[in-house]
Amino acid sequence: MSQATATPSLESLARISGSAPRMASLADKLQPSTILKVAGEIKAMLAAGRDVCDLTVGDFDPKHFPIPEKLRDLTKAALDAGATNYPPSNGIPALRESVQRFYARHLGLNYPVDSVLIAAGARPLIYALFRIVVEPGDTVSFPVPCWNYPFYAEILGAHGDAVLCSPEDAFQPRPGALEAAIKKASLLIVNTPLNPAGTVTPRAAVLKLSEDIVRENEAREKSGRRPVYLMYDHIYWMLSFGVEHVTPCALVPEMAKYTIFIDGISKGFAATGLRVGWAVGPTDVIGKMNTLLMHMGGWAPKPEQTASAQMLDDDDAIAKFHAVFKPALGRRLVALHQGFQKLKAEGHPVDSIEPTGAIYVSARVHPFGRRAANGAEIRTNEDVRTFLLEAAGLGVVPFQAFGVPGETGWMRLSVGAVSEAQIESGLARLGAALRALV
Repeated sequence: MSQATATPSLESLARISGSAPRMASLADKLQPSTILKVAGEIKAMLAAGRDVCDLTVGDFDPKHFPIPEKLRDLTKAALDAGATNYPPSNGIPALRESVQRFYARHLGLNYPVDSVLIAAGARPLIYALFRIVVEPGDTVSFPVPCWNYPFYAEILGAHGDAVLCSPEDAFQPRPGALEAAIKKASLLIVNTPLNPAGTVTPRAAVLKLSEDIVRENEAREKSGRRPVYLMYDHIYWMLSFGVEHVTPCALVPEMAKYTIFIDGISKGFAATGLRVGWAVGPTDVIGKMNTLLMHMGGWAPKPEQTASAQMLDDDDAIAKFHAVFKPALGRRLVALHQGFQKLKAEGHPVDSIEPTGAIYVSARVHPFGRRAANGAEIRTNEDVRTFLLEAAGLGVVPFQAFGVPGETGWMRLSVGAVSEAQIESGLARLGAALRALV
């Protein structure tokens, strides 16, 4: 018998390389998350035994911030009771009705149950909304800094219109700042409290943009054009600190025809891994979003839906949880902000903005033109990030990851995965590193 030709292993065959095209053009445009890249570096340092205060992740470490006991126990009970089959594509009726009641009690928004759509977290809902109201070539407008909205626009072949906000305005749009964007957009996005800035959109700005949207859509209806919709991403609204959270529909009821709320349990209950989110909006848009998600299989797990329905109806349990959860977050946010302000008062090139919502502090470190103790010159935001990580053991994310151009030194600091002691020691290391600059 002749010697058989050696068969290549599946492992080698699966490691494809070469110049011939194998995927659609979109694949070449997709970029990995900057935040996940930074997180990978930090994990490597922690594995090597380095003391790192990880302020990068928009998540909660269960050691510091466990989910509500009631939500945990109800999820286990639902699993034990056999809630393991497919839920309805738009969410179990008990949860949709619970969200309906929750919005009526806490936000003064009285919607029909057909306005509520449940999904596996906020992301499928955001994607579904984009697909339903945005055509290729349309404009999607959003204030910057912002979360990943530009990537969704790119996936759809839409034009992303970034409206740059300034630190003087706490990175929030001023009243009227979105007027030009409203006139050209198919979808306008507002996120409040804001990831990454940790600040809340003022009432006057929400009122002005709502009035402008209604006025614009009255004109569009007369000319037979599709309306501009507002995606109001307020997934952090339960985490407002000392400021008012307002909604467009409470200020201008006519906005109910054009506003789609994005929300869920992930932030307000520190339950990012349970994957229960919801959209609330006009029934025609919500219905089509449901049809799209029906084909994608974007529903939330049934045990978590069952538990969330009961949790949202229990105001006492929510208040008990928030009485511990929110002050613990607040202490960390205040410690970071005050720590940066103390360093600024000592003459160091740093600054910060008072946090009023979410789990973030906007902080600026700008020793540009100076050198770290290891001799490396600091010229860019990436140099600042590297300096903070290597010289101070602080993991941060530059605002460039959130669409802000230029080398300004602004960074996002997240408190969801660190202790107060870690913040204290991290600030002490930061002070020492700044004093060592030459």
